[in-house]
Amino acid sequence: MTLRFQHAGFNGHVGVARADITPPVGIYARNWGAAKHDAATGIHRPLNLTALVIKETPDGAPLVLVDADLGWWRSLKLERRFRAGVIERFKLDAARYIFALTHTHAGPLLTDHVELHWQGGELIEPYFQHLEETTHRVIAEALKAVQPAVIEWNIGRCQLATERDLADPAKPDQRRICGFNPTAKADDTLLVGRVSGADGKLLAVIANYACHPTTLAWDNKLISPDYVGAMRETIERDCPGAVALFLQGASGDLAPRMQYVGDTSVADGHGRQLGHAVLATLAGMEPSGQRLKFDGAMESGAPLAIWNREPAQYFSTLGAINPSIELPLKDWPTADEFEAQRKAANDRVLEERFRRKRDIRRGLGDGKSYPLPIWLWRIGDAVLVANMCEAYSSIQQHLREQFPDSPLLYLNLANGSVGYLPPQNRYDEDVYQSWQTPFDKGSLERLETGIAAELKKWTAK
Repeated sequence: MTLRFQHAGFNGHVGVARADITPPVGIYARNWGAAKHDAATGIHRPLNLTALVIKETPDGAPLVLVDADLGWWRSLKLERRFRAGVIERFKLDAARYIFALTHTHAGPLLTDHVELHWQGGELIEPYFQHLEETTHRVIAEALKAVQPAVIEWNIGRCQLATERDLADPAKPDQRRICGFNPTAKADDTLLVGRVSGADGKLLAVIANYACHPTTLAWDNKLISPDYVGAMRETIERDCPGAVALFLQGASGDLAPRMQYVGDTSVADGHGRQLGHAVLATLAGMEPSGQRLKFDGAMESGAPLAIWNREPAQYFSTLGAINPSIELPLKDWPTADEFEAQRKAANDRVLEERFRRKRDIRRGLGDGKSYPLPIWLWRIGDAVLVANMCEAYSSIQQHLREQFPDSPLLYLNLANGSVGYLPPQNRYDEDVYQSWQTPFDKGSLERLETGIAAELKKWTAK
């Protein structure tokens, strides 16, 4: 038996393209209930949109993954219309298209419900039209740029993310507040993908990491990708010619230790921390397309194992399915009742809470359950799992434990935005994520069980 070691990978064809999607200064960008301002007064860093196209062969059906420096969808109806336009334009299988949000909290609103009193609200509709046009253009460019390439994966670690369910020091037995909990351990898994052309030239770097981009909050008045911007800059400075993609993981309970500030240098520091962790993970990989082969023992002062490099052999298999998993909903008021509560609210924070619940209810309908769509991709040895919720990190940890032979990317906020998925025990406590979500107790566990069952059926074929 010959011993070999190689990174999990994929050998096929890949295209990548990027565009700037920074909105105009003055656009309505109020993402925090505590904010005293409505409109953005400047730009911290540009927002980017990147398309990655993956094919088995030059003429094969593509997987299309879009990474966008945007926050969350306020309207599922708007997201469905947006996604349908891309699918129709490029004649895509719906299972093979994912529009993933980095989840910045310092960007424009993705909404079709603009209120007359919003300062800068008149800029939202034309910006969204620009976003649609740009998305179509960038996907077309990525399809045109497809070339022979390999994608190779490595697992790293980064301590940027911390657990953010903190027992309120003033009321420790009554509620948890959303912020750094120094007594809990956070999931620090960083999954890095290296995309290289046939000549070994680096085309793209993929970082899948779970951490809320909530560094910048109510005091910040600038458009910003939060820490993701400096992360991209750090990686791309060290990897000339490559583009960096960020895929937000299961971060429902994870955020930076220092957050909720107006100081953009804090966000930049966070981004550099993650960017250097990505670069360290890349540095720990074998050269593109290479693996290690055991070539025997050399007798010296000790018997020494000799390993040499040889060409790696990767699968070219792609696959995509789009099943749904039925999740129970809480016995919430209707969307019209939430709207009435919003109009009657006597402060901006309370009004914003009712507005968000109204928008969620409009998207899910008034039923007792909701068939939550999920996206499952096979990319050679790797598996990608995506959903539109903000799941807690336990789901990605458990799934990776159940499928240890495949690098498993987990994406929150993909193809929609529709609330948190906390674990069962959090429903027995006063926690924001538990009372914000429309999904009832046990939904995270149902989703995890359903995804695992789908993966087992799929990978057994």
